[in-house]
Amino acid sequence: MDVSRIRALRGPNLWSRHTAIEAVVSCPASECSIDGLPGFEGRVRELFPSMGPLRPDGRPGQISVAHVLETVALALQAQAGCPVTFSRTAQTVEAGTYQVVVEYSEEAVGKKAFDHAMALVEAALQKGSFDVEAALAELRELDEDVRLGPSTGSIVDAAVVRGIPYRRLTQGSLVQFGWGSKQRRIWAAEVDNTSAVAESIAQDKDLTKRLLASAGVPVPTGRPVTDFADACLVAEEIGWPVVVKPRDGNQGKGVTVNIVSTDHLEIAYKVAAEHGEVMVERYLPGNDFRLLVVGDRLVAAARRDPPHVIGDGVHTVRQLVDKVNEDPRRGEGHATSLTKIRFDEIAVARLQVQGLKPDDVPEKGRRVIMRNNANLSTGGTATDVTDDVHPEVAARAIAAAQTIGLEICGVDVLAESVHLPLEDQNGGIVEVNAAPGLRMHLSPSYGKGRNVGEAVINNLYKPGDDGRIPVVAVTGTNGKTTTARLTAHLLATSGLRVGMTNTDGVYVNGRQIDSGDCSGPKSARNVLMHPDVDAAVFETARGGILREGLGFDRCGTAVVTNIGAGDHLGLNYITTVEDLAVLKRVIVVNVAPTGFAVLNAADPIVVAMAPKCPGGIIYFAMDPHNPVLTTHRAQGKRAICVDGDAIVVSEGNWRESLLLRDIPLTRQGSIGFQVENVMASIGAAWSAGMDWAVIRAGLASFVSDSDNAPGRFNVMSFRGATVIADYGHNPDAMRALVNAVNGIAAKRRSVVISGAGDRRDEDIREQTAILGEAFDDFILYQDACQRGREDGEVLGLLREGLSKAQRAQRVDEIRGEFTAIDTALERLQPGDLCLVLVDQVEEALAHLAKRCAEPAPAQ
Repeated sequence: MDVSRIRALRGPNLWSRHTAIEAVVSCPASECSIDGLPGFEGRVRELFPSMGPLRPDGRPGQISVAHVLETVALALQAQAGCPVTFSRTAQTVEAGTYQVVVEYSEEAVGKKAFDHAMALVEAALQKGSFDVEAALAELRELDEDVRLGPSTGSIVDAAVVRGIPYRRLTQGSLVQFGWGSKQRRIWAAEVDNTSAVAESIAQDKDLTKRLLASAGVPVPTGRPVTDFADACLVAEEIGWPVVVKPRDGNQGKGVTVNIVSTDHLEIAYKVAAEHGEVMVERYLPGNDFRLLVVGDRLVAAARRDPPHVIGDGVHTVRQLVDKVNEDPRRGEGHATSLTKIRFDEIAVARLQVQGLKPDDVPEKGRRVIMRNNANLSTGGTATDVTDDVHPEVAARAIAAAQTIGLEICGVDVLAESVHLPLEDQNGGIVEVNAAPGLRMHLSPSYGKGRNVGEAVINNLYKPGDDGRIPVVAVTGTNGKTTTARLTAHLLATSGLRVGMTNTDGVYVNGRQIDSGDCSGPKSARNVLMHPDVDAAVFETARGGILREGLGFDRCGTAVVTNIGAGDHLGLNYITTVEDLAVLKRVIVVNVAPTGFAVLNAADPIVVAMAPKCPGGIIYFAMDPHNPVLTTHRAQGKRAICVDGDAIVVSEGNWRESLLLRDIPLTRQGSIGFQVENVMASIGAAWSAGMDWAVIRAGLASFVSDSDNAPGRFNVMSFRGATVIADYGHNPDAMRALVNAVNGIAAKRRSVVISGAGDRRDEDIREQTAILGEAFDDFILYQDACQRGREDGEVLGLLREGLSKAQRAQRVDEIRGEFTAIDTALERLQPGDLCLVLVDQVEEALAHLAKRCAEPAPAQ
């Protein structure tokens, strides 16, 4: 077994909507069926007894070692506690080579599980050993390290329920919700509109107390101290018992309460001093309550009880603590619902106050307090009391949060009860906390859990708002870039700030922010992170889908222009047009239920995608009598076609006509492939709910020049001759270009062409074979990147394609794109036509623009 490639698919992909690890696994003939490996399955099960069935879905066929690897990788994650269910192994066109796909919930855990799975399967093949318990322990530990904590996780879960997209921006708790201009961000339980000023105030316990007091909120007396002697002085001034805590602290660190002696005070002072300046306050008797305020509402409340044990008359205090800590709900960090009780000097000091030592045996039923501080992070427990909070107590908590300026606030209250106003029971607010922990409300030790994550999301996004902006994904073989650019132009005409990705770069609100081929998921994610984007249009190429999946979870509109045979077939196990269609329909499969797929009704392979679309279908075709279009229209559904001199859109009895003469891109309707691109773009704008007057204005103002659509049938004039620059690079594009130039009168026609080395030999030959029937002169050039081909190999294939052409009269080979262009231009006479198939689009267009601007030579 050899694993040659492992990829992390981070978005919806060829296999599923799940994030997944994809690996290419090659097996020798002996491993293509485990039936030929006596005892192998038994050894695997001996090493991993709980791995489950090898064919859980009952799929027929031989079970290879690759299938076993799939099962083990998924089962390891599941046994480690990861919520994963999907996996698949597919045979490729190469004998003994498989694509193994295994879902992951955390990428690092998925990759590590796959590594362990390979080691386990190899151990079974070699009759070796494997420590599965150690592997599972490592996966659990890694999962706990990298997955979201309970507070952040609850907010993310609530967003998922609402259909709000999210993205982790760091390995920690910084998360973005929504897209573009609708984005919001949280850091754990802190939101983006919480000011640094408010957070700083909340950290300063003395300043917080003074501000709350000025707002009429009851608080305990006390002040910061300079040293232990000053602490003793304050304790005497305000009266025992007292509380000692850091002036700037959180999560209960360094806090000791109910101090009744100077000895206990000395210990508490030292602990608090480790965290900075120390405060001493009057201890308010009663229970410790945490009230959670989100926005202007109290959403949850819990009584926090200090860590304690109950004597049984047999075990020592230390042993009782050990027994309590054996509870599986108790862990070391914040991932579990409870935290282990600490046995430190604070605990020993608290025992002394109760007349106990660690090795004493308390009598049966005695409640032994290990710490007066009731924070969950120090081992305390929580009981939900949300339904018991008096309106006046809730009002004081909300006032405290708003006085400090916190959008999400944990308000700590000391009082006998929350049934009565604080003023009636000598209670008070002792702290307010930014980024409060939510687990005590989500999973209290006792009582009803509260969906506080939902409250946070509802505060960020009002009902009905899913944080999404209109997203149009465009794919196909030809016309993708022009369709993406025109669609973006139409959306911009409506006043939206548009982010766009394509093979030329990334654009935001008309400004290019990145260059190169940006048709992959990374560029799409960057656009969705940009705060100035109201709508997004993504050219979605096959390479990005294969490499990483989509850069978004779903789109409002999916446009498929066409599917052609010359589009990178033979790469990455995509060997047929049908394979390619399955890959490119990923955007159709991931259309929102309220969205649309805009499909070419004249392409049967594209039409076959329609049943996979969760939303509606908009068909377009040049022929108004196309049977697919006719049937769709008869059903009262959305259709777009050409009827006479106009593009006609219809739905039921409603019709709208757009005259081709008013759409410059089509050159009065003479360029068929541009008419198709326009119809696809109209469909996208229609699905986005644009006004028809705006669509008309956008179509009229879009010109196919080097600014709006670089390399997409850009027409120029050179000394009385017509020059057309285009980026076409496959047989289907050549056919479309031939149809277009046949409609333009010319004395003599020439073409400048190279070929992409990553195409199949027959696709490169076919390009010149098609052009050879329409052009007189050919200049073949070798482009800048041969993409794995030998020097001159592509030129040889282009020549072979011309060998049977009847029309081609002159063929020259020239090294260098710009030299080839200059040679072709110098041969042109007035009335001629030259098609330049550019490779370096921006540079070649700039060169052509410069040459076309030159004055004609003097006669």
